Amino acid sequence: MKFKSLIKKSSNWLTATPERALNRAYKAALKIRAIEDKHFKGQKVSNENADYGDSVISYFRTEVNGYLQTINMSLGVFKTSRLFINLSNLNELPEEGKKIQEIQKNATATAIFFEKLEFIDQVTSRYQTDEQPAIADNSLVLAKPSLTTEEKNQLESSDKSEKILEKERNKQRNQSDKQTDSRLESASQKTGVLPRSFINTLNRIKQEIDPKSGESEEQVINKYRKSRLRTALSIKFILLLIIVPLLTHQLSKNFLFTPIINQYFRSHEQVVFINKDLEEEAFMELSHYEEILRFQGLIGLRENLNHEELEEKVKEKAKEITEQYRVQGINSIGNVFADLFSVVAFSLVIISSKKEIEVLKSFLDEILYGLSDPAKAFLIILFTDMFVGFHSPHGWEVILEGVARHFGLPENQEFNFLFIATFPVILDTVLKYWIFRYLNRISPSAVATYKNMNE
Repeated sequence: MKFKSLIKKSSNWLTATPERALNRAYKAALKIRAIEDKHFKGQKVSNENADYGDSVISYFRTEVNGYLQTINMSLGVFKTSRLFINLSNLNELPEEGKKIQEIQKNATATAIFFEKLEFIDQVTSRYQTDEQPAIADNSLVLAKPSLTTEEKNQLESSDKSEKILEKERNKQRNQSDKQTDSRLESASQKTGVLPRSFINTLNRIKQEIDPKSGESEEQVINKYRKSRLRTALSIKFILLLIIVPLLTHQLSKNFLFTPIINQYFRSHEQVVFINKDLEEEAFMELSHYEEILRFQGLIGLRENLNHEELEEKVKEKAKEITEQYRVQGINSIGNVFADLFSVVAFSLVIISSKKEIEVLKSFLDEILYGLSDPAKAFLIILFTDMFVGFHSPHGWEVILEGVARHFGLPENQEFNFLFIATFPVILDTVLKYWIFRYLNRISPSAVATYKNMNE
């Protein structure tokens, strides 16, 4: 029985393979259409249909190429599995008394297949070159032989849906013709006599002085609105990335962890110092206070204290130092757990804000790559001298000491020296590789300015 059920499950899985592959391709086509509708006004993903930077356009192109590969693979599986199932069905005799409802169900499923394939054809036709054949047309050719006479009769009754699909096909062909014309125009611009930038400048001046250029004014206003909206969203998202972790840290530390840790320290009064360094600091502070009292008595700034009075003063100071370092230990332990909560909150904001991250990337790219070459060189030199320069080890020592005090960790000189000897070197190597690999390709003049200023 188990073997029969296993065979049945395997047969059902193989039978559902065409539908599963087609649904995977259809979902990928829907994602491409969603990107076009949301970011490119329903047009093809290209620089002409949006005002994003080069990095954002390349990101969207990478996404679309991935979805197109998914469509190609899924349609290949669809065609192969559909052909295999049709060949296997030829050997099976039709069941007697087959119900009309089952025939109508098969015809409806086939019509849905055609609609999905037509939609995939409309989406992928924008991204096909002349050398590539149409994906959905090939799939349609292999899908049509699988129709029975009953299914064909059912499909003939749906003339309205066919007419609608024919209209959409004609619209798609017209759009593809317009896109080919625009590609030819761009190619002719590249091979023109005058530089393309000079021609673009003349066209821009012509639009500005033309009194009938109402569309150009509207386009300028739309670009300004988009730029303003992108700036506002980027600033809000940056503030959100800063405020959410800080609020999470303060709330979790003050209202969740600090009361629990404080209760533990009260029930264990013998626990005062969380590491040896804090204990040594407290001892040095108490010894320094006792020496100050004796010195002030000797020079006459206060009356001389006998042994009992001096011991009483030292005891009061010891209690004060003990309470101070206990509070410091509570804060350090609370910082560890509160920082973990802050990292989780920061990660959740990043995961749930993919659109805002895209907008922020385009905003930062526009700012950074819009700077002049001396400004870029100045920022690079400032960053390198601050973190990997000659005086950077002192700054790293202060940072490591602050981190150790923040988490209540004992300061380890060997670790500090090893970190300072390795991390700035790695950071300097990564920065030089970025300058050589990316900045030298994007802005060679900025690299030349950086070398001249650094010399």
